[in-house]
Amino acid sequence: MAKRLEGKVALVTGGTTGIGAAAVRRLAEEGATVFFTGSKEEPAAALCAETGAHFRKHRVQDAAAWPALIDDIIATGGRLDAVFANAGIEAGDGSIETVEIEGWDNIIAVNQTGVMLTVQNAILGMKRNPEGATGSIIINSSMNATRPLGNYVAYSVSKAAVCALAKSAAVHCGGQGYKIRVNAILPGVVETPLIQNIMNAQPDPAAARAMYEGMAPLKRMAQLNEISGLVAYLASDEAGFISGAEIAIDGATTAGMMGV
Repeated sequence: MAKRLEGKVALVTGGTTGIGAAAVRRLAEEGATVFFTGSKEEPAAALCAETGAHFRKHRVQDAAAWPALIDDIIATGGRLDAVFANAGIEAGDGSIETVEIEGWDNIIAVNQTGVMLTVQNAILGMKRNPEGATGSIIINSSMNATRPLGNYVAYSVSKAAVCALAKSAAVHCGGQGYKIRVNAILPGVVETPLIQNIMNAQPDPAAARAMYEGMAPLKRMAQLNEISGLVAYLASDEAGFISGAEIAIDGATTAGMMGV
C-alpha cells in the first residue's frame, strides 16, 4: 500500500470499533502516526497493539477536555494533519412523537456539538503546525442527512447539521487563508460488526442480510475498507482541492429512484 500519509499525524474520534477502528488501521497502514479517542479501553488496547496507534480516553462532547487533548497530540506527534470526526450515537432516539428530551439531548451532544468541538479544536491544532495552518478534516455524516429516518429523528437531524457545519468551516478556513480542508462523507449501510450482529440475531439472518443489501442499487453493503479508503484519500495531499464537499458513499442509494 502506498504511504500517502507518511510523516502526517492523524486523530480519529470514536476509534475503538466499526468505521472508526477501520480508519485507525487504514491511516496507520498509509504511514500516519494515529491517535484515537473513545471510551472502550479493552478494544482500544488491542487496536493499539495491532497498529501502533495511540489511544486517549475522551468524550467528544467534553469541551473542557479538548485543549489538553490537542496539546498532548502535538507534544507527542509534533503536529496535526488529519482529523476524522467519526464519533456518533443513536441510542435513545425515536420518532418526532416518541423521542424524549434526554435521548434528543444526548444524541445532539455527541453527534452535533461533539463534531463542532472536534472541528473547532482540529483547526486550532492545525494552525500550530510549523508551516502554518494546514490539514484535512473529515466529518462522518450519513446518507440519512439527505434521506432522514422517520424513527430516528435526532440522528437524522444531527447528520444533516454536520454537513452544514463542514461547509461553513470549509468556507471560513478558505476565507482566512488557511490551507485546511473540511469535508463530509455520507455512508450508506456499512457491514460493520454491529450490523452483522443485528442480522445474526434475527429469526432469518439471510432475509435480514437481503434487506440491508437490497437498499442500494449496487445490491450490497459498503465494506469497512471502502469507507476507510475514502477517509485516507481525503486526508492525503491527493485531495488537495476538495473542500466543502458532501461525498456520498452509499452504492447509489440516495441518487434516485429505481422506478416501477
